[in-house]
Amino acid sequence: MKKVFVGSLLVIMAVFVLAPLALAAKEAAAAAPAPSGVIDYSKTIIVAITTLAAGVSMGFGAIGAGLGLGQATSGASNAVGRNPDAQGKIMMTMMVGMAMTESVAIYALVIALVILYANPLLKLVGM
Repeated sequence: MKKVFVGSLLVIMAVFVLAPLALAAKEAAAAAPAPSGVIDYSKTIIVAITTLAAGVSMGFGAIGAGLGLGQATSGASNAVGRNPDAQGKIMMTMMVGMAMTESVAIYALVIALVILYANPLLKLVGM
């Protein structure tokens, strides 16, 4: 069972690493070839890495927000179950906490969009 899990984890990691390279190959083909006929793959590598970085940042942000929201909901449910008279205060506090927790995912989205569309590395390579 452990070997199957480790093997599937390695395959998933390989897909995550190689998929951006395959998707960014079109950018390299569109680039003007060097005088010797060699294609400069630096643009492909930078686009692939930025795509991977945006996906990873959004993934970790979503995982963190999901775990936080689950814990907030669980804690509020337990608190209301123990003291039903305090439901209004508990729900208000839970909603504020959930809004703060959800802001983590929004920050991750902003970072991913900055990485994808306002990337200073793309300006260095001439894109």
